[in-house]
Amino acid sequence: MNATLPPDYTTLLCVRSGPFGGGRSSLSDVHAAVARLSEDNRALLAEPAFHYGTFFDLFGVGEEYKPFPVLDASDPGKGFVRFTAKMLGRSELGQAHADAARELAEELVREQVRFMLQPGDYLIVNQRRFLHGREALHVGQESVPAADRRLLLQLFLRAGAGARLGRVAGRRHR
Repeated sequence: MNATLPPDYTTLLCVRSGPFGGGRSSLSDVHAAVARLSEDNRALLAEPAFHYGTFFDLFGVGEEYKPFPVLDASDPGKGFVRFTAKMLGRSELGQAHADAARELAEELVREQVRFMLQPGDYLIVNQRRFLHGREALHVGQESVPAADRRLLLQLFLRAGAGARLGRVAGRRHR
């Protein structure tokens, strides 16, 4: 998330599966992936050189961070990691930054776990340790009436005092 105060957790509730399939979720241990990178690539990823997405309808997450660093710290296992492979095509990066981001993408995929959320499944992800992604839905989704399309409800949470969780923001995903 390209915010200055990203939430600690993201949750997804699968209300309805897509009728044509696709859209598997994936989880990657971001600290393990970062630890496998060279020190030079970690340093490049800690520079604010990256852009991705739009920033709207969010509260409690600070300001938009643009450009942003992928890594809050170049030390493996520390800081927040802001990454999506989609940003590689949207950031005007020099060769060194692009190569470092591609290497991180490869490391994230290397040991990722993929699974399909079913109606009633509720996923809670510690965003300080894992990155969550979703694969594309299968083609033909535009022909499905809105009431029959896949529906995932997302909620962002922040760990509070005494490890209590509080609501930060919510968003609907299809």
